[in-house]
Amino acid sequence: MQQSGVLKVEMKDKRNYYSLFGIDPEIIELAEKAEEIVEPGFDNIDKVKEQNQLKVIRAMQLEKLSDTHFSGTTGYGYNDRGREILDAVYAHAFNAEDAIVRHSITCGSHALALCLYGILRPGDELLSITGKPYDTLEEVIGIRGTDGNGSLKEYGITYKQVELTEDGVIDYDAVSKAINNRTKMIFVQRSRGYAWRPALTIAEIEKVVRFVKERKPDVIVMVDNCYGEFVEEREPTEVGVDIMAGSLIKNPGGGLVPSGGYFAGRKDLVEKISYRMTLPGLGREVGATLGQNRLLFQGFFMAPHVVAESLKGAVFTAQIMRSLGFETYPGPFDTRCDLIQAIKFNREDAVIAFCQGIQKGSPVDSFVSPEPWDMPGYDSPVIMAAGAFVQGSSIELSADAPIRPPYTAYMQGGLVYEHVKLGVMCAVQELKNRKIISL
Repeated sequence: MQQSGVLKVEMKDKRNYYSLFGIDPEIIELAEKAEEIVEPGFDNIDKVKEQNQLKVIRAMQLEKLSDTHFSGTTGYGYNDRGREILDAVYAHAFNAEDAIVRHSITCGSHALALCLYGILRPGDELLSITGKPYDTLEEVIGIRGTDGNGSLKEYGITYKQVELTEDGVIDYDAVSKAINNRTKMIFVQRSRGYAWRPALTIAEIEKVVRFVKERKPDVIVMVDNCYGEFVEEREPTEVGVDIMAGSLIKNPGGGLVPSGGYFAGRKDLVEKISYRMTLPGLGREVGATLGQNRLLFQGFFMAPHVVAESLKGAVFTAQIMRSLGFETYPGPFDTRCDLIQAIKFNREDAVIAFCQGIQKGSPVDSFVSPEPWDMPGYDSPVIMAAGAFVQGSSIELSADAPIRPPYTAYMQGGLVYEHVKLGVMCAVQELKNRKIISL
């Protein structure tokens, strides 16, 4: 009788995918097979989650976090004890000398730009060793855009980049040749961004730090840590990186934080950046928290668990899309160092159908059909599927794709694994409905 009950539940679950969302039985079966294949790999994700969860809890305990720290300030925000504790919690969890976390930082690119403007001075040179940075930094640096917009180039800060090898790894010989007496900062993008390349492991970042500092001991190593927090057991600041930055509507916000960013690293650098964040002399001492503290603390507490759910969803996606004949990167059993799952479609209608299918599986705006558009900060039209509770949140399930060959979709996030599974099944259904695939 007990076994019969189990079978009834399983059959009901299968019917729900069909009756509630219109998923064809063959797609349900395909998803079940994919899940069976990858489920053993979820154990390692859970082990990393556990270690990161313990780090976050211990950081909060060390700072004697109390509910009195959840109340916010207004006006100038002087003496905001909750804000000070939040900064210290991030610093402890990331094993950094110092950190600043603010809801008023508008996005990850804003946090990165604050670091660049806060540290670099006229005559300095910025060297990116992971190729061209993410699209939204191009106008900050001065690679793209018109004069007069306040780019680093306009302030007399020069820029060089070393391309990755054909295999998508750092070209150490070229990096060694590119470092010169004007090189003030080495810039490293941890995640793959809009590129078909591996994300950098913490072990690789540690190797980078040793390599460049052997050649120029005073060089500053900066990491764009977006999409990377809590994916591994260590963070870049634990392996010698001088400064890193990220977004609170990605990993460390845990899906609860409505806006914000952070930067963490050496104390002297954090102080310099704080003066760019506000103004010299005031730095971190001003900035009202406006009642946001509780969400920022709670989101950080939830972050290791949410990141693990997202990673499981990405692994499932890699397997089911690969079983349909699409190239995926990383593969279902590859090492993961960020949240991003890339799927190459090689045709425009397919990548659009996939993103529109992800939207149909969303809890918010499921009735909306996203279309490619000229999004500010990007050099080609972009389609973005994101039925999120926080606008633009990429720790929630989202998928976006530049409309350019080879028509690759970059999927990331997912607060709960079940949502990622459903979203991808809806996307596969959309591909089938449009006769792009056959089962």
